[in-house]
Amino acid sequence: MNYVMKNPLKILRNKWGLFLSLFLLAAVSCDDELLDQENPNAPTPATFWKTALDAERGIIGVYSPITGVQYYGRMFVFSSLYRDDIVNGFAVSPRTAAGRFQGDSNVPATVVCWNEGWKVIARANELLLNVPDIPIEECSASGFTPDDKNGIIGEALFLRSFVYFDLVNNYRNIPLITSVLTVEEANSVSQAPPADVYTQIISDLQQARGFLPRTRTGSRVGRATWGAASALLGKVYMMIGQFSDAEAVFGEVVNSGVYSLVDNYADNFRMTTEINSESVLEWQMTFDGNTGWGGDAANTGRANSILPDLAPQGFTNQNGMRVNQWALDLFLDEQTVNGEIDPRTFNTFFWNTTETTTYRGETLSSVTYGNQDYASVFGPDDTRIFASKYVLADAEEGNASSNFHQTDSNLRVIRFADVLLYYAEAGMMANGGAITAAGLDAINLVRARADMPAFDNSITFQDIQDERVKELALEHYRYYDLLRWGIVKERLVDIPDLKDESGGVGAYQPGREYMDIPQKDLDINPNLTRNPGY
Repeated sequence: MNYVMKNPLKILRNKWGLFLSLFLLAAVSCDDELLDQENPNAPTPATFWKTALDAERGIIGVYSPITGVQYYGRMFVFSSLYRDDIVNGFAVSPRTAAGRFQGDSNVPATVVCWNEGWKVIARANELLLNVPDIPIEECSASGFTPDDKNGIIGEALFLRSFVYFDLVNNYRNIPLITSVLTVEEANSVSQAPPADVYTQIISDLQQARGFLPRTRTGSRVGRATWGAASALLGKVYMMIGQFSDAEAVFGEVVNSGVYSLVDNYADNFRMTTEINSESVLEWQMTFDGNTGWGGDAANTGRANSILPDLAPQGFTNQNGMRVNQWALDLFLDEQTVNGEIDPRTFNTFFWNTTETTTYRGETLSSVTYGNQDYASVFGPDDTRIFASKYVLADAEEGNASSNFHQTDSNLRVIRFADVLLYYAEAGMMANGGAITAAGLDAINLVRARADMPAFDNSITFQDIQDERVKELALEHYRYYDLLRWGIVKERLVDIPDLKDESGGVGAYQPGREYMDIPQKDLDINPNLTRNPGY
């Protein structure tokens, strides 16, 4: 097997620390041979990657940077959510820089998301190079099967492709390495054409789909599956305009029988209903009392730390943000089959209203932490709009916090509703702009769950775009929708008020739809060049 891609960045210098941290993740081994090492507390590439337990340690190490504070645990919110046309971040600060097209080479969100992504890729490459050679018989007593081994290989392929997809969409011009390099070689690589990166991502995901299980049980629940790899593959096809391919792969997920929409929309954001039938991919967060900036090590915080950046003003120790008026107006433009406000509105926004909606036996109203109503918090004349997604659900369960590392809520990354909406869009684009029967059924499933009236064959592309806002607002990926639709400038630059809380978008130049390459890597490697516009 040709699994030899290696991280091109200077984090290769830390590979011995990686093996140490992986070794320390577990206290026992299924193979007594580990006891015969000269120094079992300092494993090396020559002594590691021998047993099933090593493979399990290794894949946990690949996942590790993703849920840390410097990536999806928090900082990714500034390179995704804070860049879209829904969020208007407060203050001219490093947190809002990318959202006002100042994702320069030294901005924290530019730097740390890049660093953590390459950590994942480096660790995946180490695993893919070594795990195929681990003999199954080494740990047969532990129940480690060929399917388990293939599953770990599939996870590494998936995680590598997931991060490459992040990197190419955030930085556009990135390195792509397909062999193991020395540090000196790594520090002289050049950037690859984005098309080559997409080709590699597609290849990885196609292989991963063949290795990953349809479902997970026991301690592996929540880890990557065939459905996650398939949904991501469909998203890749959408990004590069291969709509027929996207429709086919999304159709496989839709018709697989593995996933279904949960009955109550809010259950997608509650801790008591995590990893439910709608969950295609979630990053696992936990509040276990550990803290520490970064989180990419044992005994450091793995909690959800995006709440301080979503919470309404006065409920956060960060600058925070508000929601732009157009987004709320879009929700309020139509009513449910019962003549009420779309229930998703109350699960997404906190705004000045006394109206309610009856939904699944509950009376939904505009409240925030402690069930406080808007007028009580901000007064009867305030017209600002704030977020309630994740915030509201956590507050209802009594343990939401504006502090880091203190909320358990998993971060939903791909939901079945997202797949259904992609399926409808892919079919429409592949069918010359006309909705397909299967696509219409898919989008109407999403709307029916929210008690919204069904679309008919007159549905437009704009309708699909709008439905993605209503279903998925504040779930990280609106900016990438704008990017793939080619309307970043139209939606943000041409409507500067959408970013007026953080200084507007006067810094925009063509090319700044993407962030720059971090300065430290430009300094180390003379063959890396700045992105256009910087």
